[in-house]
Amino acid sequence: MTMSSTEQHVAPATSATVAMKQQKLRRIMLQVFGIGFFYLLVLVFFAFASPYFFTYSNATNILTNVAVIGIVALGQSMVIISGGFDLSVGGAVPLGAVLFAILANAGLGVAGATAVVVLCGAAIGLINGLIITKIKISPLIATLGTLSIAGGLAYTVTNGVTVPLANLADGVLADFAVQGVSWYVIAFGILALATAFLLRFTVFGRMVYAVGGNPEASRLAGIRVDLVIVSVYVLCAALAAFAGVVVSSQLLAGSATVGSDAALSSIAAVVLGGASLSGGIGGIGGTMIGVLILGTVANGMALLQVPSFYQQIATGGILLLGVGFARLREVLTRENG
Repeated sequence: MTMSSTEQHVAPATSATVAMKQQKLRRIMLQVFGIGFFYLLVLVFFAFASPYFFTYSNATNILTNVAVIGIVALGQSMVIISGGFDLSVGGAVPLGAVLFAILANAGLGVAGATAVVVLCGAAIGLINGLIITKIKISPLIATLGTLSIAGGLAYTVTNGVTVPLANLADGVLADFAVQGVSWYVIAFGILALATAFLLRFTVFGRMVYAVGGNPEASRLAGIRVDLVIVSVYVLCAALAAFAGVVVSSQLLAGSATVGSDAALSSIAAVVLGGASLSGGIGGIGGTMIGVLILGTVANGMALLQVPSFYQQIATGGILLLGVGFARLREVLTRENG
């Protein structure tokens, strides 16, 4: 019995779809098990190296320390998946911190000051997105420029000095909420879940992946590519500004010097989590593991009293290992595909 012409066309298409799904599944499995296994090795090493590592208080300490970079990394994940990256977060975080302190001291209140800071961050992201999509300047140059502007503004509005919170109650985000876990750690968890849902289960999320995978094909498919790109930069900078609010609550002051390393740290976390700098690949789950790896290594080395400059070397080495593993994953996926 012979197949009809329609069936002959459908069969190859179905086979191709199945093959693509299998390839995607292999990529996800390699990513999850690879980075998860590496994190497990890190945990085991420090558990044997320090008796103080595997304690509840130290676990909450790790979560507290990674929350700020984690919040920034959520936005950075969306940008990198869309095919870009955002260096301006290194200026948005300290600018958000000093603006929050100034506005809170002016009597605007925690909620009002936070809202204004997040809107200012969104404005930075809007500028980034418009420069990249309309003027066609590369994300590297565009966000490097806004990084310098935002960082300079943070110094300008404070005259280069730290601005303490006049009312210590304005640092409410740093208060302990549940079992020693701060409010902002809980906020970080909620934002991570919301971002994961946005990317995986909404039309917008699917468009972000499509634009990162092939912007020209996405444009031909009717996706408003420029709008998607602008949107992810707006979300990224807004989250970075909120991270600045968290920093200000932690320190009970706003400083133009804190959070300036947010750009490289967030990009490192996202890449460690399996995202591709060419776009179209990545996820919030992997990013969270990347954030935890960086935070756990820093915490473990601090417990072992390793000098901070060695911690920088270790972070760089881990990042290179992560990039190398990502490259190996792509090769293995291609060969098996």
